Amino acid sequence: MTLVTRSVDYSATRPAPPRPSGDPPRPLTLQVPANLAGLRLDQALARLLPDHSRSRLQDWIRRERVLVDGATAQPRHKVWGGERIDIHLERNPADNADLPQALPLTVVFEDDAILVLDKPAGMVVHPGSGNRDRTLLNALLHHAPELAGVARAGIVHRLDKDTSGLLVVAKTLQAQTSLVRQLQARSVKRDYLAVVLGVPARTGKVEAPVGRHPVLRTRMAVVATGKPAVTHYRVLCAGAGWSLLECSLETGRTHQIRVHLASIGHPLLGDPTYLGRSGSRAVPPPARTFPRQALHATRLALTHPVSAARLTWESAAPPDFAALVASLEEHAPAG
Repeated sequence: MTLVTRSVDYSATRPAPPRPSGDPPRPLTLQVPANLAGLRLDQALARLLPDHSRSRLQDWIRRERVLVDGATAQPRHKVWGGERIDIHLERNPADNADLPQALPLTVVFEDDAILVLDKPAGMVVHPGSGNRDRTLLNALLHHAPELAGVARAGIVHRLDKDTSGLLVVAKTLQAQTSLVRQLQARSVKRDYLAVVLGVPARTGKVEAPVGRHPVLRTRMAVVATGKPAVTHYRVLCAGAGWSLLECSLETGRTHQIRVHLASIGHPLLGDPTYLGRSGSRAVPPPARTFPRQALHATRLALTHPVSAARLTWESAAPPDFAALVASLEEHAPAG
């Protein structure tokens, strides 16, 4: 099977020219829907902006950064539907300790509400232990400084460091709220290409809860106390000891595809965390030096937060992934 590949010169892809980072984020305007009538202002805002804590929303109200029909109000102020709420955002030092950095981004789509990126393998999405800078978040804050006014710079879902492919970012609080709700409702479609050890059934579904490994805390596992997780897969092609799968997520748990496929005996090639010793010994020779888990986010579909149009983007396999599949197809076992 010949995979369509993408070849990207990351040194030539934008960031856009830098914008003044000192400018305040744009005000956010909301209208209270009728079904929230009778709630306190802080309760209504918690429903409208679920990605923000109640304490943060109350703090904004008390510091008069929230206006109801043009006037200040207290958190206990009741709303009755139809009111206009203006929120004058500010950068929260706890959220914005990360510095903007001029790192290349491959922008697939961008408007005033959302940004869709094609992330290269090797790029960490969010700063953490051992990865404090040169992350996707740092690049986003440089590309669009107004993201400093959105929690986690608008990142609503993640890809592992060594997973490549499509990822959507919210550029406003309204867009963030919409995308979070779509993810919760499982209406965001996310498809992946995965090269795995062995040959599973032609199609399948893995429905098993995923949570922190009880002993190895840096790993995830199928555990009874984990969060519900569902992965669908189908075999696109297969060879001697390997298969190329298309995987579709219903849920988006940490390491979900990697954990689910390993749990059914078909771990990702190039994945040292979940392949295990026995799996490593069975890896076909062409894949033994592949330096990352063979996973690529190839398709993303969602409802636009403003226009309500259903949008779909596709990303062809990157060259390293396509070369892996080609080398496996050419390899024939000795004897």
